[in-house]
Amino acid sequence: MLKFIVKLHPEIAIKSRSVRKRFTKLLENNIKIVLRKIDEKVQVQNNWDNISVVTKSDDAQTRLDFINGLQRIPGIVQFIEVTETRYENLHDIYEKALDMIGHTVVGKTFCVRCKRQGNHDFTSTDVERYVGGGLNQHVEGASVRLKNPEVVIRLEIKDDKAYIVTHTHLGMAGFPLPTQEDVLSLMSGGFDSGVASYQMIRKGARTHFLFFNLGGAAHEIGVKQASYYIWKQFSSTHKVKFISVDFEPVVAEILENVENSQMGVILKRMMMRAGSKIAEKMGIQALVTGESLGQVSSQTLANLSVIDRVTETLILRPLIQHDKQEIIDIARRIGTAEMAETMPEYCGVISKKPTVKAKVAVVEAEEQKFDFDVLDTVVENARIMDVRDIDVEAKQELKEAESVSDLPADAVVVDIRSPEEEDASPLEIDGIEVVHLPFFRLATKFGDLPQDKDYYLYCAKGVMSQLQALILHENGFANVKVYRP
Repeated sequence: MLKFIVKLHPEIAIKSRSVRKRFTKLLENNIKIVLRKIDEKVQVQNNWDNISVVTKSDDAQTRLDFINGLQRIPGIVQFIEVTETRYENLHDIYEKALDMIGHTVVGKTFCVRCKRQGNHDFTSTDVERYVGGGLNQHVEGASVRLKNPEVVIRLEIKDDKAYIVTHTHLGMAGFPLPTQEDVLSLMSGGFDSGVASYQMIRKGARTHFLFFNLGGAAHEIGVKQASYYIWKQFSSTHKVKFISVDFEPVVAEILENVENSQMGVILKRMMMRAGSKIAEKMGIQALVTGESLGQVSSQTLANLSVIDRVTETLILRPLIQHDKQEIIDIARRIGTAEMAETMPEYCGVISKKPTVKAKVAVVEAEEQKFDFDVLDTVVENARIMDVRDIDVEAKQELKEAESVSDLPADAVVVDIRSPEEEDASPLEIDGIEVVHLPFFRLATKFGDLPQDKDYYLYCAKGVMSQLQALILHENGFANVKVYRP
């Protein structure tokens, strides 16, 4: 038999009685949902100041699965593995402790800590002294040290039962789901958005995922995988939605009509407008972003202020004061770093000299050139799906388009960089035809090219060209490859 005692997050313990009751009830239910997938007969009992978990299975794999499950449930600050035993007297408690955990103090300094509930003819201090003294005398090389010992032996006494702690594990902490209102997190697939989503889940907010697609089908698949992973690991006790918005038409409108330095701020304002409309439809009161102060040009205080003014919807930024390395460290700890490392960041627009001190009047004047029917259309066409349905898609393999560095004589290279990039560094290849077709026009204009030729897509880093080649393949254009000089 395995037994765990789940300790509540301290912030739960200080709540009013009614709030604490509600929080612990939610946590109890969430523990049942997660652990019954491992053992449908698991016993979970709410004891007011802790929650006990008991399973009759005692094999090693079940133990590991239980530990892994409990570590991914918001609201658990720590949990301990205990062995429950009945005792007759202090000496009986000592002998059982010696048998179960005596080996952990061989050759080490240690101390004994005891918590006691009920009526007894001894105190907690008596237990600590008796058990500690016995181990000190009968375990080879063991010695008591009350301050900074190498090992802390923990005992809990409740009425006629003794609980000997064999292991202590840290949990996520935070609040149980869903003790806070729902939020809508803007997911790009990078380090920041994944960690921001995790932080909101950890605070007890049911977190839905909103994706603004700037990189085509391959980008969407990657972000779906990242979103599904975060949900599966940390909030699978509750259903959430994944919303995908094709934002390439918005990007195209910005690139064609907005002054270069204002593009980044205006793109973010368009995202906030779209996100607010979708959140309103879903009855959600807050958006979440992974923005960190000063990390990029659009994330200065001045620019964030201008971005926020576009909507009355609350915008939460849980990473606002985090350094990039801190964010990456959290991503590695929660398991999203590997996906983020392979996921390119899509800014959508490329400004030569982006403003870091946007002015509301200037931005609003530039937005007068924008056709807002485009934004309304992409919001109206947003695709909403149950995050659980991503599982099938996530298992599909995404094959890369063929890349070449040596071009055949009859090749046609399609430069898909933005007009600004192409102007700054024109692509010229001796004896090879080069066609200029920006990535945001590729899906609608590629079919107009003669289809009796082979086309090789080119961009600066090869990422966008690879993704666009995959999209064209999906649309039936098999004559597309990638040029990587």
